Amino acid sequence: MIAYVTVGADDMVSAERFYSAFLHTLGYALEEYNGDLSYIPPAQPGQKSTSPDFYVKRHFDGGPSSAGNGCMLAFEASSQAQVRELHAAALAAGGADEGQPGFRASYGSHFYVGYLRDPHGNKLALFCDTPDEAERGN
Repeated sequence: MIAYVTVGADDMVSAERFYSAFLHTLGYALEEYNGDLSYIPPAQPGQKSTSPDFYVKRHFDGGPSSAGNGCMLAFEASSQAQVRELHAAALAAGGADEGQPGFRASYGSHFYVGYLRDPHGNKLALFCDTPDEAERGN
């Protein structure tokens, strides 16, 4: 099981604005530690969360941030409407569009996803795969 995922950032203010624009809606709580950001997924009281923590950190080597070619993180939303809302919120918070929300037939008939990049170039997906959701538009 994956315990945590980390992406690098040079500008923590823009990183916090971007990630907080959608991670809070998905239930992640923000904790700051030594100027870095830790987004902790939701958990039931008395239970450990099942999703990995998500960290945004300055680079230990002091070098500049760069996005990994071929690397992508995906966050699951509860509905197609939420994918659209979170994609729009992330773009408004400084992200760049990499693919408007919609169905991707190559991933199955119910896979609904929007792609974007954070202010440091990291690629993300916001998706849902809800076979009982009737909406096929946008």
